[in-house]
Amino acid sequence: MEEEKVILVNEQDEQIGLMPKMEAHEKAVLHRAFSVFIFNDKNELMLQQRALTKYHSPGLWTNTCCSHQRDGEGNIEAGKRRLKEEMGFVVDLKESISFMYKAPFDNGLTEHEYDHVLLGNFNGSPKINTDEVADWKWMPLEEIKADITLNPENYTAWFKVIFDKFYEHINIKS
Repeated sequence: MEEEKVILVNEQDEQIGLMPKMEAHEKAVLHRAFSVFIFNDKNELMLQQRALTKYHSPGLWTNTCCSHQRDGEGNIEAGKRRLKEEMGFVVDLKESISFMYKAPFDNGLTEHEYDHVLLGNFNGSPKINTDEVADWKWMPLEEIKADITLNPENYTAWFKVIFDKFYEHINIKS
């Protein structure tokens, strides 16, 4: 099976090539990604705990799902695909904000991503893919923000960046 490729981009999010995912993370090359945030009608965010077998950030809590767009795939299409693969459901998504971040990990890999934040609404229970997700929960944004301050080691790097810099873009009731 051929390794999944990520879309390499410049700082304007213009595609400049493709690279195997692991190589991009080993070389810390800027590539396109997305982060899906699913809210229920109580404005609680569905968090997922990453599977313990993930090659980086295993067992950490993060947004509902995230991944990389495939060549020729739009942000919304990619978000819906991955939401189905990881959480077992699909909803309408809308684009929010985009940002770049770089986060080195203890295992020598680095996430250097141009991340597109996608928002959606869902009130059910997911059917998680246990290869990707260890657990999930609904949590109010204010509680998440407070817990990140108290226990930052429990959350993924990109999730902390989003909460630190872009909170007002995900807090749909603010």
